[in-house]
Amino acid sequence: MTVPAGRPIAGLLVLSGVLVAGVALSPSATFGVLEAVAADPFLFGLAVAGMYLIRPLFAWPTTPLAVVVGYGYGVTAGVPVALAGVVVTVLPTFLAVRWFAGPVDGSLSLGPSLERARAVTSRYYETTGPVRGVIVSRLAPIPSDVSTAAAAISGVDLRHVAVGTAIGELPWTVAGVVVGASAATITTAGLGDVGIELAAACALAGVLLLAGPAYRLVRERPAASS
Repeated sequence: MTVPAGRPIAGLLVLSGVLVAGVALSPSATFGVLEAVAADPFLFGLAVAGMYLIRPLFAWPTTPLAVVVGYGYGVTAGVPVALAGVVVTVLPTFLAVRWFAGPVDGSLSLGPSLERARAVTSRYYETTGPVRGVIVSRLAPIPSDVSTAAAAISGVDLRHVAVGTAIGELPWTVAGVVVGASAATITTAGLGDVGIELAAACALAGVLLLAGPAYRLVRERPAASS
């Protein structure tokens, strides 16, 4: 389908408006801008892309964005769009923290506190494996950027972060998209009671994923001490 000549210009204006709204207004007000263009898939897509790109600047949670995507695209198209958006939106944080932290070989000191944090997270990823470790951190109900920063400072490869993020964020993304698809208006109120049950289920899944590495770690300790 050919896009009319005026649509790209209008799209850029909408995208600029979303960026300005993200800087000047609250997330709720910014989502109101998205609701205003939800009837136009082209403009809505550009606006959603802008929201995912600016999200790291304000440390907004990713689940409300999945709600927005579900409202505009429904479940079938919304899940892959929102999941791709989640993966893309962690990249700026990952690259920024990786640049700041430098190599993990100790050639650049971050100070005692951050070095201790790096040692703890590095040990975690060594024990669990990079992809499994990222999956568990995404399943846990902790801020997305905290998980991303932990992976970046520990030297986890970008491809492992992308794969682990896609898998670990899948249940949160699906839940957000379903809530958005069933909503009459865009809401940022969260997942309600579903969120509590989902958090419990994700926590259980994380524990099960960590059971194997934890068991191996316990078995290795006596061997190392003897």
